[in-house]
Amino acid sequence: MINSRALPVFVSVMALMSANVAAAQQRGTAANNQRAEPESLLPAVAPTPATTPAPGASPAPAPVSTSQPIIQPLPGVDPLQPDKAPLQEWNIDDAAALLGFIRNIASEGLDPEEYHPEDLFDAIQTGENLNEVASRSFVWLVEDLRDGRTPMDARKQWFVVDPDPDLMPTGELMVEALDNHDVVVVLKGLNPIHPDYAALKKALADTPEAKEDRRKLIRANMDRWRWLPRDLGTQYLMTNVPEYQLRLTVNDNIIRSYKTIVGKPGRTATPQLMEQVRGVVFNPTWTVPQSIVKGEGLGERVLNNPSWAANKGYKATRGENGYISVVQQPGPTNSLGRMKLDMPNEHAIFLHDTPARNLFNNKDRALSHGCIRTERALELAITMAILGDGVDKDGAVEIANSGEYTKVALEKTMPVYITYFTMATDINGTMSTFSDIYDRDAPVLASLDKPRVRNRARVTDEEVVPIEAPGA
Repeated sequence: MINSRALPVFVSVMALMSANVAAAQQRGTAANNQRAEPESLLPAVAPTPATTPAPGASPAPAPVSTSQPIIQPLPGVDPLQPDKAPLQEWNIDDAAALLGFIRNIASEGLDPEEYHPEDLFDAIQTGENLNEVASRSFVWLVEDLRDGRTPMDARKQWFVVDPDPDLMPTGELMVEALDNHDVVVVLKGLNPIHPDYAALKKALADTPEAKEDRRKLIRANMDRWRWLPRDLGTQYLMTNVPEYQLRLTVNDNIIRSYKTIVGKPGRTATPQLMEQVRGVVFNPTWTVPQSIVKGEGLGERVLNNPSWAANKGYKATRGENGYISVVQQPGPTNSLGRMKLDMPNEHAIFLHDTPARNLFNNKDRALSHGCIRTERALELAITMAILGDGVDKDGAVEIANSGEYTKVALEKTMPVYITYFTMATDINGTMSTFSDIYDRDAPVLASLDKPRVRNRARVTDEEVVPIEAPGA
């Protein structure tokens, strides 16, 4: 049982924090598309909210751009869109600023030569094809800084759709950079703002060129930060799978960290996701999947061994067609423990408690069927309920102690990022490397040695494998 006076002090403190800004991160509207169309370089019109017209209403007229681009052909230049490549007018000063930025881009883990600095230098000197060459280099820089250089086929089990291309369209960025003559400011503004990215950048600067393998690993993990939204929100959960750690961040401060147990390598490996925690389930039930009920014979065992079933908390029913369903009731033996976070997704991945808490003492904790088990799970559940304005502290404690299934909806949903960094700042603030438990580094590292890919896909075409058995 939990006594409210015994709750960690931080719970009551957090309830009073000024963390009342909704932190929901919505998936980009491109999530339903398998591949993104090449982005136009036209200056984008002012964004308008996507709304559904009232029944019978006429569609709203399309907004009109007040800024006209300078359209030129691209002689002698390999463009992003050979048949239609709207350009902007570049002056010498802006192009020189772009060239200087390219020459220093190695500090961000990127290769200056991929942005053709010599072509840009020649165009500045001669004036020939300046608009074409500068626009091309700018676009490539935006793509790599904003979205990440790694192509989608090298991002194994990466199911996040980054909203940044929709929030910061390339065309708008180019117009802003040239209208305000602040090319460097605009491009620097695309870098990840998380302190772990800055720590990796410093590690790269401090690592000698001779240590090529370490530098490549740093660069690969810097790029992984670009795969995520630049704005993670004011409140969010982030778990780094190879580190076996979960962090709760509020107003840029990590207020709690928790050990985790993650999926076993293979088909039950935990995928990389960006989802929303919409509720907290206290004292959950577990509907056992048919792969266990039928495939492993659990259904017949429960029906034929009522004492054993009662001890395990299982209840089974057989339908007229012979179909057996098994539900594990709330209690100390429930495979989900005393709580789970409700975060609907097609992978059936969520965070939950476990009755096998001794496993958190293991060094290597890739042991689950894919879901993420967290230590001190009830503490996390109560904290989430408070931060999400779902219930106050006393109410959360009462619900947790009731022993009854209770779902608390969060008025303020919270993003959860399931990430995979093999080099990162650990919970002690030290730059560390972590075991590549799912062998996901190799394709990312290999991509660094290949030419950059243009017109990259934004959505993976990998198979979604729903997790069936999150059991302890």
